[in-house]
Amino acid sequence: MLGGGIIGCLTAREVARRRPDASVLLIDRDLVGGGASLRSAGLHTPRGATPAVREMARFSQRYYTELVRRRPDLPIRPVAMRVVGTTDDEPRLRSDYLPEAGLTAAEDLPDGVRPPAGSVAWSVQGAQYADVAAVTRAVVADLRTEIEVREAVRVEAVSEDADGVGLRLGTGEELTAGRVVLAPGPWLGAPAWRSLVDPLAARVKRIVALHVGGRPGPADAAVIFEREDAFLLPLPGRGHWLFSYTCAEWDVDPDTPSPGLTGRHLDDAREILRRHAPGMAVDRLSGRVFCDAYSGTGEPLVRALGNGRIVFAGAANGSGYRLAPAIAARAADLLESGGS
Repeated sequence: MLGGGIIGCLTAREVARRRPDASVLLIDRDLVGGGASLRSAGLHTPRGATPAVREMARFSQRYYTELVRRRPDLPIRPVAMRVVGTTDDEPRLRSDYLPEAGLTAAEDLPDGVRPPAGSVAWSVQGAQYADVAAVTRAVVADLRTEIEVREAVRVEAVSEDADGVGLRLGTGEELTAGRVVLAPGPWLGAPAWRSLVDPLAARVKRIVALHVGGRPGPADAAVIFEREDAFLLPLPGRGHWLFSYTCAEWDVDPDTPSPGLTGRHLDDAREILRRHAPGMAVDRLSGRVFCDAYSGTGEPLVRALGNGRIVFAGAANGSGYRLAPAIAARAADLLESGGS
């Protein structure tokens, strides 16, 4: 497994579960749970804009429910949810959300959230929030007796031939694997695999979320602003709300130092907050800035590359945590079938 984010780690877990006799090696350029997983909002919503994504969301929701049943100490917690839109949005929302989400009219929005006139709110069941980095580390901690984990090890080259997949590591080591899962997160352009990934036409987009004041309570609901593709997530453990909005900055290099929050980021975010939550559009804001991989189709990419010995898993359009279990299962399927 190349990549120690939530997708790579859940794929390693799935492969180890299916093939306890297999030799599994997980390699990450940094620490497990870093990169996009470290900055992830960790919000799971029971919805999908396409039938494939809805089925992946259903699979992942059941997976996480079972994972928490087995490991109740994991930082995965249910969260109430409200969706704000207009009456024109309702048919699409009822199509996108899983039936078990129980979409019903709602009026109880968190304090400070006051959408413009003509807005309608719905209540959603089955949402949850996770500390994605902590979940990823916990999964790998359980796996360390079953698989080998190599952190802070870069992969300098990947090659495929009749004998398997060759890996040249930054440590000078050269390894041969029978099968490889490539789960690079936003590092699509890494020289080791860029030529393999380019035909997928995935791109990297900047992700910006603000930390806004007003300490939320444990019963406060997350709020999705449907028309703006933005959301407010209560983080009582951190003492603030997280406001995520769609930032349209493409072809970002994850190895280029982040500019941090810019005036443009703040202006774009405040414009939405002033419409929907004016009490949160304060002058002094902090946040998190990184990037993630997008497929362009709205569906994650899980594809066999080359001759089928290498499987790409990712480009989940900002839903890596939400759909990771289903992506992992599909990647394991392709490994077992030889890429077909």
